[in-house]
Amino acid sequence: MPPSPPDPFSRPALFLDRDGVLNEDRGYVHRWEDFTWIPGARETVAAFNRAGWLVIVVTNQSGVGRGYYPEDDVHALHARMREDLARAGARIDAFYHAPQHPEAPVEAYRHPDPPLRKPNPGMLLQAMADWPIDREASLMIGDKPSDLEAALRAGVRGVLFEGGTCWNSCGTRTCCPREHGSELPAAPGRSGSGAVLEAWVPAFAGMSG
Repeated sequence: MPPSPPDPFSRPALFLDRDGVLNEDRGYVHRWEDFTWIPGARETVAAFNRAGWLVIVVTNQSGVGRGYYPEDDVHALHARMREDLARAGARIDAFYHAPQHPEAPVEAYRHPDPPLRKPNPGMLLQAMADWPIDREASLMIGDKPSDLEAALRAGVRGVLFEGGTCWNSCGTRTCCPREHGSELPAAPGRSGSGAVLEAWVPAFAGMSG
């Protein structure tokens, strides 16, 4: 279970896929020694934190269901991510993971169409039930079509992440354009956060909402 939300005010959420967006996707990453941040990812999380957005990771982890590693490894890796982010002044508010897979040899994780596994929207819907999230103002960034489909089905805007160089070059209109010429919404009680966010959101390619 995620920690209790700190306040009752509805806020926009930045939903992030994990592998390929926050860290290099080397295939079934589950150990800290195999984990490498994509350059600029921690700074991006910190910027959204400062702007008053919730930052939530939603990640398929079929390696658990396939028997490649235990679910405890997922929790341990996420704990190390939290520690490392804290040193950079950043915070992930909650992690959601989907260990199920239709062909999982581990029966407990076998499901013909796992509701949490993207492209199903279950993880995003669960987060919106757990946290005071402004759905219409929220954003999902992922590197696969399944991420965008999950966002669409959850009623959240989806953006295709096109690589770590975009995190690093944020601050230019080429990388971080305003959506339809307007700033992203500020979280309640945060003035001017739209301008901050404009400098950090990657290119709006593959919009699904």
